[in-house]
Amino acid sequence: MNTALHTDPDSEFCTDVLVIGGGPGGSTIAALLREKGWRVTLLEKDRHPRFHIGESLLPLNLPILERLGVLEQVKAIGVVKYGAEFGVEHGADKRQTIYFGNALDKGHPYAFQVRRSEFDHLLLRNSAIKGVDVREGIRVQEVGFQHDATALISAVDEGGERRQWRARFLVDASGRDTFLARKLDLKKKNPKHQSAAIFSHFKHVVRRPGRDEGNIGIYWFEHGWFWMIPLRDGVMSVGAVCWPEYLKTRKTDLETFLWDTIKLCPPVFERMQQAIRCDEARATGNYSYRADRMYGDGYLLVGDAFAFIDPVFSTGVFLAMNSAVLGAEAVDACLRDPARAAPHLRHFDRRVRYGIKTVSWFIYRFTSPAMHRLFMAPRNVFRIEEAIISLLAGDIFGKTPIALPLALFKAIYLATSAAALPRAWVAYRRRKRNVALAFTGGTTSQDPQ
Repeated sequence: MNTALHTDPDSEFCTDVLVIGGGPGGSTIAALLREKGWRVTLLEKDRHPRFHIGESLLPLNLPILERLGVLEQVKAIGVVKYGAEFGVEHGADKRQTIYFGNALDKGHPYAFQVRRSEFDHLLLRNSAIKGVDVREGIRVQEVGFQHDATALISAVDEGGERRQWRARFLVDASGRDTFLARKLDLKKKNPKHQSAAIFSHFKHVVRRPGRDEGNIGIYWFEHGWFWMIPLRDGVMSVGAVCWPEYLKTRKTDLETFLWDTIKLCPPVFERMQQAIRCDEARATGNYSYRADRMYGDGYLLVGDAFAFIDPVFSTGVFLAMNSAVLGAEAVDACLRDPARAAPHLRHFDRRVRYGIKTVSWFIYRFTSPAMHRLFMAPRNVFRIEEAIISLLAGDIFGKTPIALPLALFKAIYLATSAAALPRAWVAYRRRKRNVALAFTGGTTSQDPQ
């Protein structure tokens, strides 16, 4: 069994499954398919460890990590979070903390905050240890499909040398690069949501005492919302997800603009009086999108390669890894019985779309006045609060009965919005206006340069 990350390319290879991308989704599906006995090759354009945003995991990530055999390793690099603190810009002392242990299912009371460079590298190494042929520094450039759905993959290494693979099945886990969605002209801007973000890492940021030390902080302000994610070694990830119209007003350098934005949100600024930036300031935008389809003959898309909405509920890594788990079952079934591939792929598609749809309704309305009011004054009538916490914990694919309480919450939300119609209408119009805007000035590799 192969236990090393390969960097020496050969001229041509055949494999059962080729995975594009070595993020959490790619590493997860690759490892699971290798465990099922398939030859799996994973091509990653970068070399790990590498920076990535999205450091907050959900409690329902933990069963997947345990299944992969890496839960203890993640625990060693992570900060335990028992819940999330929500706050509003006006009144720094007004905050509300929810605890995952109060969800409908009490069995998943915590999650972890992790540096994505360490977390992603850990998952990638795990897939290699399990026998996946992992190759870093290999950028996929072209893919062609034969009549029998076999994929021909052309890639180039860091030295510019071209390599080719032939695979029975192709998995696109390329994240926001959205390789297949772009090549097949499937990628579409989300017509219901749009935002952008500025962020960095800081030291000497005030943390909450006791067991709340590792909790994520989420704070609304006029132009969007902030995250504060405690990491190891005294580092805090701080970022603002804003309307594109606000970020387009920037006239200064990015670090100055980030600090100016922090000052607009008293609950965040209060915790950062002694803060020192320990990483570069970054910006990214226009990341809310979806592909027209999630699968085809001989391929499927997992995680951000299919869709990304917004980081507000920290669902990115969870949805990527969960779709990888579901995708591994689908690919395994397709390879074992190609004649029955279609129903397995449709089942995969339905499950993933259900999860995205469930969280999307809340994400689209998260910055609305009614959502502020309901999150800051939760009530557990008809177990609504427990169901909302279950949603925030990622418990959206199991048998936990959240559907009815969530439907009741939506009805209460609509009634609350109607009671404050002028403010609700202003918020709705602003959201619709920003959907049409394009943000420029992103500094990540996924942003147009």
